[in-house]
Amino acid sequence: MVRSKSTAAVPGVRLSSLDTLWFQVAGTVCNLACTHCLVSSSPTNRTHEMLSLRQVTAHLADAAQLGVREYYFTGGEPFLNAEMEQIIEATLACGPVTVLTNGLLIDRARAERLQRLAGATDHSLDLRISLDGYDAESNDAVRGPGTFGRVLRCVARLYRLGLNPVLTVTEVCSAAASPAGRQRFLDLLAETGVEKPRLKILPLFRIGAEALRGGAYSEWQKLACGDVPAEGWDHLQCSSSRMVTDQGVWVCPILVNEPTARMGARLDDALDAYPLRHQACWTCHVQGATCRT
Repeated sequence: MVRSKSTAAVPGVRLSSLDTLWFQVAGTVCNLACTHCLVSSSPTNRTHEMLSLRQVTAHLADAAQLGVREYYFTGGEPFLNAEMEQIIEATLACGPVTVLTNGLLIDRARAERLQRLAGATDHSLDLRISLDGYDAESNDAVRGPGTFGRVLRCVARLYRLGLNPVLTVTEVCSAAASPAGRQRFLDLLAETGVEKPRLKILPLFRIGAEALRGGAYSEWQKLACGDVPAEGWDHLQCSSSRMVTDQGVWVCPILVNEPTARMGARLDDALDAYPLRHQACWTCHVQGATCRT
């Protein structure tokens, strides 16, 4: 239901605990230019640059002091970072690692190296592979020609090596959130040879490339204190996570192109409450958007 624009104060979400730390390890550089990318990643977007192993390990040391329990890597495309495998290895010494990737750079040799990294630690290594259609026609219109088949081959390759990836699908595939749509993706994984399919459906954020493809947010889609549910704001990612880029620490993985979302140079600078003043916060609140589970 469309609500009228609220004039109430913007709520601030406190960081109840720093459980999850994100790294935009590839910046905004990607081998694809997906039409719905919330940070407009592409081969030529240098808004954020790659993080080095040295930069990551410095933040890992701070994270250990602050009680971080799990680590996520995103981009851009993480495996464009020449130090990505060393970064994964260093981070697995600290806790569970999840990598969000399009999968196109995971050939057999890299998949085997990732398998060895996963087998050498007590912490989990999770790979999340992006796909946005049931077939080549629908997926490749969003993610680029030839990506559908290559993604499924990557999923099968990882599964055979014991690294069962999570297939992540955004609602750019309009039926994905429906039970029937979800089942179609599960069936697709089964046809690929995945006997224990894993699937995560993510909402669209109307920012970056998606704002041009599907339309930007309306002004009324902002949060106010009057919108707060009885349980508070703990369902939002920003209540227990932060994002690191080459330019510092940001409130969340979604707003790295929003200058006001930068909170400081180090994790210690990013422990304050944050006002939910961006329309993308509305999507997190209404749709319960999170990559953490």
